[in-house]
Amino acid sequence: MKFNVNTEIALTYLTSRKKQTLVAAAGVMFGISMFIFMQSLMKGTNDYFEKMSFTNTPHIRLFSENKVADNHMLRTFLNDASEKILVNPKQLKQSQGLTNPYGIIAQLRRNKEISGITPQVTGNVIYTSGSVELPGNIAGVDIEEENLMFDVQGNMVAGSLHDLNRVQNSILLGKGIADKLSLHVGDNITVRAGNGNLVIMRVVGIFATTVRSVDDTKSYANIARVQSIIGKDRSYVTEIKINLKDYNRANIVAREIETITGYKAEDWIKANEQLKAGFKVRAVILNSVIGVILLVAGFGIYNILNMTIYEKIKEIAILKAQGFSGRAVTSIFLQQAVFIGILGGIVGLTLGFSLTYMVSRIYIGAGSLKYLPMSFYIPHYVEALMFGILTTIAAGYFPARKASKVDPVTIIRG
Repeated sequence: MKFNVNTEIALTYLTSRKKQTLVAAAGVMFGISMFIFMQSLMKGTNDYFEKMSFTNTPHIRLFSENKVADNHMLRTFLNDASEKILVNPKQLKQSQGLTNPYGIIAQLRRNKEISGITPQVTGNVIYTSGSVELPGNIAGVDIEEENLMFDVQGNMVAGSLHDLNRVQNSILLGKGIADKLSLHVGDNITVRAGNGNLVIMRVVGIFATTVRSVDDTKSYANIARVQSIIGKDRSYVTEIKINLKDYNRANIVAREIETITGYKAEDWIKANEQLKAGFKVRAVILNSVIGVILLVAGFGIYNILNMTIYEKIKEIAILKAQGFSGRAVTSIFLQQAVFIGILGGIVGLTLGFSLTYMVSRIYIGAGSLKYLPMSFYIPHYVEALMFGILTTIAAGYFPARKASKVDPVTIIRG
């Protein structure tokens, strides 16, 4: 392959100082490989924790919020800003149930952004087995829809969730409840609601989400059975759970649903604000570390090109005396920086991928986490290569500019 004169000179300078070239490329390689590894680790862990948060939490939860009375109607009536009104706000008495829930569901199903929707009835209960009692909550659901939205089957450790629709008065228990009450599939458990209703139910399955607060308190039953236990009719629904095709639009869709229904629509971001805050903190720490690594690599390239200019100062003077412009000299040294960036970038991409793959095979075995969660996200590799090359160009620009201003007459005379 034939190169132009500037490129041939740049390659000659690089190959004549192989050790320094390799050291500079190694700095870029290390920076890029760490960029890929850290980004893969952060995205992998973020994706895992987001997935875990969706084990029981829908993208949007629609429910009747307790409202506080205000004085806006009184102020409108008085229409006099000089009047001072003393108020003692109280919560308004209202039902926890939604009005016409199945009509709302039918309306929301027409929204193309919604991928799954299911009603739920929740009630506080006391679980009893022998002389042992435990407080908890029972969720009345359509188990097939619940499974499609939250993969209940993936959390089952005993029994079958489908028996919830086949066996009368059946219940799925969290593993913590089953362990504390020494219950197994096929055993009976007594469930007492807050209104005093008491029913004996058959354990047809046991699930474990690895979230202790859930496994120690929660159970599933047929929605009609729970409505009966808490003394409500078949139209009573406490909340509607909604999943979207793109969960990142949950806050936007939630506001639209609130406008349509008049009920509170809580998106998963508001329900997991601490989780999102953790993501942002990790991102800041990660980008700071990567920035420092690439900055160090940039200084290494800067120093090497600076040394090259000092050592080749007479050759640069001769080039300029022969008619090479300052722009051509700048091009020679900038090309050296680009070649170093490309060499370090290609090796860095390979090393970063290999390191990410090896770490992804590290067995953790904690709860539902089997292996260390790593992400192989292609845009990270593109970003790493572009970031590495831009860093080397920035590091090489100042020495290149310095070389372009060399005065050949002064150097040759000196």
